[in-house]
Amino acid sequence: MAKIIIFNIIRFILLVILQVALLKNVSYYNIATPFPYILCILLLPLGISNLTLFTLAFLTGITIDAFYDSVGVHTAACVALAYFRIFFLNITLEVDQRDSFQTPSWGNMKFKWYSTYILLATLVQHIVLFTIEIFSFENILQTLIRALLSTIFTIAIIFVISLLTYSGKNKIPNN
Repeated sequence: MAKIIIFNIIRFILLVILQVALLKNVSYYNIATPFPYILCILLLPLGISNLTLFTLAFLTGITIDAFYDSVGVHTAACVALAYFRIFFLNITLEVDQRDSFQTPSWGNMKFKWYSTYILLATLVQHIVLFTIEIFSFENILQTLIRALLSTIFTIAIIFVISLLTYSGKNKIPNN
């Protein structure tokens, strides 16, 4: 258990450094902005309590808000992401899997489940983030396009990170 906690603390620190030091000023014409720090929340163990999950999501969001000088935008999006994670895990996993402390990573879950999980969670987080950031439905189409393009950019980075840290039993599938 201590090993899991230490590993998640290291993951949090590395992803926050990646987000703040490298990706803070990276965007594509201010339309697509990557936010791979959400992996801190998405890769928490499955059996974590809801209170702990919401607390960690809040702390992750407030940390990013502190570096981005935003007023709770990332915090609200991270809490919404935590709520989505609970909902998604409840409808897609059996009780035995949900109660384990397995990390929902590419190596532990099947690619189809993992990619669906990452895609939907990232999309929800980005829609909440950009809707709260704009705080208006006046340019809703532009907000949705920005959320969609940022989701694609974020997912590309998340899959690169997942490939680099992949620790499955068989890295080369048997034919």
